[in-house]
Amino acid sequence: MEKTQKIKFSILFILAAVFYAALPAAAQAASLYFSPSSGSYTVGSNISLGVYVSSSDQAMNAASGVVSFPQDKLEVVSLSKTGSIFTLWVQEPSFSNSAGTVNFEGIALNPGFTGASGKLITVNFRVKAGGVASLNFSSGSVLANDGKGTNILVSLGNASFGLGGAEPGAPEAITPSETAGTPSAPQISSPTHPDPNKWYTADDAKFTWDLPSDATGARLLVGRISNAIPTVTYIPAINSKELPDLADGTWYFHVRLRNSAGWGGISHFRFQIDTEKPTRFEIQEIERTDLTNPKAKFRFDAKDETSGIDHYEVQIDEGSPQSWKDSGSGIYETSALGPGEHTLIAKAFDKAGNSLANSVEFVIEALDAPVITDYPSELASGEILIVKGTTYPNAQVVLWLQREKDEPQSQIVKSDDSGSFTFVAEEKLKDGIYKMWAEVVDERGARSEPTEKVTIAVERPAILKIGSWAVSLLAVAIPLIALIIVLLGVIYYGWHKFATLRKRVKKEIREAEHALHKAFDLLKEAIREQIKMLEKTKSRRELTEEEEKIIKQL
Repeated sequence: MEKTQKIKFSILFILAAVFYAALPAAAQAASLYFSPSSGSYTVGSNISLGVYVSSSDQAMNAASGVVSFPQDKLEVVSLSKTGSIFTLWVQEPSFSNSAGTVNFEGIALNPGFTGASGKLITVNFRVKAGGVASLNFSSGSVLANDGKGTNILVSLGNASFGLGGAEPGAPEAITPSETAGTPSAPQISSPTHPDPNKWYTADDAKFTWDLPSDATGARLLVGRISNAIPTVTYIPAINSKELPDLADGTWYFHVRLRNSAGWGGISHFRFQIDTEKPTRFEIQEIERTDLTNPKAKFRFDAKDETSGIDHYEVQIDEGSPQSWKDSGSGIYETSALGPGEHTLIAKAFDKAGNSLANSVEFVIEALDAPVITDYPSELASGEILIVKGTTYPNAQVVLWLQREKDEPQSQIVKSDDSGSFTFVAEEKLKDGIYKMWAEVVDERGARSEPTEKVTIAVERPAILKIGSWAVSLLAVAIPLIALIIVLLGVIYYGWHKFATLRKRVKKEIREAEHALHKAFDLLKEAIREQIKMLEKTKSRRELTEEEEKIIKQL
């Protein structure tokens, strides 16, 4: 009996197994959808749209999709991965405002995701124009975590938003009065927030408007609704209003005037405030397979909750900051940089001018330096310098020559298909000691470190040295001999002139002495005659006392 029951049980088990195998597989379904999928938004406001996956019956581990949106009505401000079920991205989420698309593709590692609301990404839109904006998935896939990559996607959701409010570029909107004779809607202006389409950091706003002569009252209101009816009454009417400490966001200021005929038309003035810097700014270097590539790429992921990211300011090392506007890829590429360590410093600016800074360090590896295989260590004056070496094929080689303390001079040559290059100096080198080195630059702009400096001595041949020495010696000796001859000539001339003068002076002295002697002789004779005359007189008579004195003096 017991044996018979065992046989029956075995038969029933086999039949149940066959029946279960024959049943169709249970429905395993997944869908992609948006949240929210509907709503109304004003022009200039932001829409934060979540992209979700639902896979309640089976674990999924990968999803991808392309979201299409009307680019004439919406523009993507930023993408966010915060809260995503994806832990690995096949490619970073990206968008194109010109094409009106958002792309994503990610992986949820084992055991995957099971549930009804798995967030994939968040897309932050800005409303550009009024109308109806319809969004849908132009393509998508959800893969099961079954080891086979089975696509279990069965439905793609869509979304539709009503867009309205003030159109960009319109300084204010007007609701006309329905009663004849009442004041027309006043023209509102703001010295603090003059342009309704711009964002400002000032949170204190001031508004002014003209008052008609018959205005008896005014009603004002500030709020988030674009076409609200003002309710705060001022009697008598005022023509300006200051609003301090306003919160960030898009605001509308409304003014309505009254006269004896009643309340008139309403003016609606939009203004936008953003006092906070961007909430996030991450910089990630995109991995390079070749670290010698002189152009590095970085993914900028910045987010501003209020006005959105407007542009970036990027500085490399000690260079000047350059403004860069993201075209939608979020990828910034540097210009060609030299080898070594570099620092990228960037600021993300929102539309109000608030900024958030970040920096990242990266390395550009150098190419292998060229090898100088043949060069002269000594060179005769007048010879042409020829240098040979090897490097990368079809690359530019920059050779540098520096003579002692002069500025280095460069010349570029190109290597051939085998990497060999020959440098021929454009000019003959002057005498002196030269330093020479080289570096290579490929077609990408990647550079090598310079080679070790080699020394080249340039000097004239010995025969030319002797001739030059002789010329130099003669150049000194000949003027010296000429100077000596001229000096001797001057001395001889001077001596000759002196001798002639001396002879003439001696002759004149002798003539003067002779004339003097002769004059004294004549004087003597005259005195003797005078004395004789006086003595003859004395013999004849007695001389007077005066005559005696004269004789004594003579």
